[in-house]
Parts: sequence; C-alpha cells; structure tokens
Amino acid sequence: MTLHDSSNGSATKPIRLFGMDVAPLHEHEAVERVLRWIKYPDGGVHYVVTPNVQHAVMFQNNAPLRSAYEGASLVLVDGAPLLWASRLLGLDVPVRVAGSDLIPAILGSAQRLDRALRLFLLGAAPGVAERAATVAESTFPGVQVVGTSSPPVGFEHDERKNREILERIEQVGADLLVVGLGAPKQEIWVHSHRANLRVPVAVCAGATIDFLAGHRARAPRWMRWAGMEWMHRILTEPRRLAPRYAADALRFPTLLARELRKQR
Repeated sequence: MTLHDSSNGSATKPIRLFGMDVAPLHEHEAVERVLRWIKYPDGGVHYVVTPNVQHAVMFQNNAPLRSAYEGASLVLVDGAPLLWASRLLGLDVPVRVAGSDLIPAILGSAQRLDRALRLFLLGAAPGVAERAATVAESTFPGVQVVGTSSPPVGFEHDERKNREILERIEQVGADLLVVGLGAPKQEIWVHSHRANLRVPVAVCAGATIDFLAGHRARAPRWMRWAGMEWMHRILTEPRRLAPRYAADALRFPTLLARELRKQR
C-alpha cells in the first residue's frame, strides 16, 4: 500500500505498526498535505486519524475501526508510547504528530491559501465548540468558522440527525472538518459517512476542540516534549481516564511483545 498525494504526484510508503499503516511524516509535511487537499479538492473527503495507545489496542479487535483506518488518507502517530515502540521495533517513524498540535498548525498556515480557510467544528459539549470558534477566528488570521455542532449522545444511530449534520457541512462549504467525538466513534463516523461528507479534509482530533476553547488544559510544553502528556491527562481527569489508561497499559506490552516476536 502507498499513500498517494494526487495533487503533486508524490507518494509516501507507509510503515506497518501494530497493523496500522502509519505515514512517516513530520508535522509540517502533514500540514502541507492537508493544505494541498484543501486547495485542490478532488470531490472526495481525505480524512486523517492520529492513533495513540488506546487506538492501537482497540484496533486489534474492532473491525469497524480497522476499516476506518484502512480508508484514511493519513495515519499519523500521536501517542508517545507508539513512537517509542516504533523505534524499539526499528521502524522509521520520525516524530509524533498529535492531533491537538496538527489542528493549530493547519490553522496557523491558513494564510497560505488564496482565501479564508472555512472551518467546521463537530463535537464537544454544548457551548464549547462555539467558544473554540471564537478563539480560532481571533487567534488565526485567515480562518473563518462556518459552523459548529455538538450532537447529543447516540446521535450516530439517528439517521435524521446524521443527515442534518451532513447537509449543514455541505451547505456552508467547509474546507476543513475537525471531528472531536472521541475514539473510536469519530473515526467510524467519518468512515461510515465518507460518501456523503462534502468537505475536502476531515481530521479526527479527539479533545482538540476542548483545548481550543480552553475547556480543558493541555499538558505543559515540557511534558509534551518528554512524551508525558498522557500523565497530565490522567492527573486532570483521573476518574474518567485512569481506568482506561490502566487497561491499555496492561494490554499494550503484549502487543509490543508480539511485534518483537515477528521480527525474530
């Protein structure tokens, strides 16, 4: 499999990591790819996923999530443990590209387009996406937020609600859809509706809308550099995240050991 960029004919051979085909790109390369898709739309949606340890664990036994990853235009390593594992496995994954870093980097490059970048925010609690929209427009010149939606729990099973969201995205002519529904819902939702999703680029970006709005605080920069953002998230949301992280921490070494055995 090769990740092909039809706008300029370039191609990048993906790297297989825990069954996922990840793109060995730096952040600026990923931004460049996204901007080209926006500037030269081809009628379909290019969607981006950014796996962490939780994704890697779920990927092993979640068929809809695997299908979503197979259909993605870019798979970028988000979690620091995945990057460390790739190096232990001798794989050439250069850096971590977190979704919560990628979105600000894309918005910060919006002025390179010949028009405003039209942004749609899907996800987060009611009111949060609106605050994120205000921050995005005031922080990033050249960004115009054309819509937000905070759908209720279970909306993905409501055909009418899904149709309303898809129609709104099409009507406002969005260039970039940021989907913050949490994994695996966001990846599966985008993949399931890709045929009717009229937007050049969608990025499945987890808590990024919350971070933009200031609703949740990101880890200090030094913790991000040290690959300890996961620890910060546990400390800030222990009741919600500690059990999940603990379960993933128990399963991930088994996945890594299996990959190491394959190399022998």
